[in-house]
Amino acid sequence: MVLILRSVFDVNRMREGERREAEWRENSRAQSKLKRKEGGARSANADWPRATRMEDIRFDRQFRTPYSESYAIMQGNSRVGSVDIHFTTTSVHGTLILERELEESEIAKLIEQIDEDLVWSADTTREDFLVSVYVGKDVGFYSDDYFDEDDDEDDFELELEDEETGNGKH
Repeated sequence: MVLILRSVFDVNRMREGERREAEWRENSRAQSKLKRKEGGARSANADWPRATRMEDIRFDRQFRTPYSESYAIMQGNSRVGSVDIHFTTTSVHGTLILERELEESEIAKLIEQIDEDLVWSADTTREDFLVSVYVGKDVGFYSDDYFDEDDDEDDFELELEDEETGNGKH
């Protein structure tokens, strides 16, 4: 019985998520049409509500490829999160990772800033901007050098073991 109730709850939650995504897409399409109609610039007298910008936000580029960009999102001297942007032929996909909880209205403001400052400035034709938002914390940065150092230590330990067992490797 609990499983049935849970699955009904999950279905309702998924439907709510789908409804929100549909509303977001519709709003995004309306904004896109208005921006294209106005030549890419947003009018202060637009019919749709404009969220105010988050204070003191800047985007520090981490890398850029022909079809992707990644930015650290900074507010003053503290990191708010990061955003990865991927450009396809018809849409732009974003992955927003926040390092602290934000109100939904603040998330909407931040996404709008990302859209205006980063996506539209890329001057790429797009029908939609789709953003997945996550909240988490940075637990580390790993590269090949990190794993190479571990391999070197493992090799040294193997050499010591070989010498101790007397298998003839020196």
